[in-house]
Amino acid sequence: TDVRLNSWKKVLHDYAITPVQQFSYTVGKNSSDSALIIDAMDILYSGNVSSFCIVSSDSDFTRLASRLRESGMHVIGMGERKTPKSFISACDTFKYLEVISAPPAEETEAAGDELANLIPVLEKVVEENCDESGYVFLGMVGSLLQKKLPEFDVRNYGYKSLTKLIKATGRFNIDERKKKGEAPLIYITLKQR
Repeated sequence: TDVRLNSWKKVLHDYAITPVQQFSYTVGKNSSDSALIIDAMDILYSGNVSSFCIVSSDSDFTRLASRLRESGMHVIGMGERKTPKSFISACDTFKYLEVISAPPAEETEAAGDELANLIPVLEKVVEENCDESGYVFLGMVGSLLQKKLPEFDVRNYGYKSLTKLIKATGRFNIDERKKKGEAPLIYITLKQR
């Protein structure tokens, strides 16, 4: 084996992963990408799975993610912050590796621009899905945000929970509805301007 790959040996053994070697048949072609796509399609047609996880920051997998979703698969993407928007959008869910691999940090105020860009999306989700009293269940807001923005994760904004992120915007009223012996259900509505 190649000395450069020695660091993978222990990880592969620890997690019982079978490595697959793909040789390049010609210079300048990415035979590994092609092999992964072929394997994914074989797995799709086996009919034994309902989800795929593609860990890559490469836009070459955008069409694969789209095709898998067309076949009813749930596609989770993971990659670095440099991942092209096209690949992120082709996934049902996308997680940044830098966020999920980082140790839990102290909550900080989100970068102003990032949170400012999220607020109109949040407001629209609440407006379009509120009940007759103007409130919407926070869990539903989180699910709908995930559908609109596959890369949405509260940790991207420096928060540990959606409730804390919502509070930080200062744009919503929060109503905790408690039933005896149960965890509170959180509902939100837009503040009157």
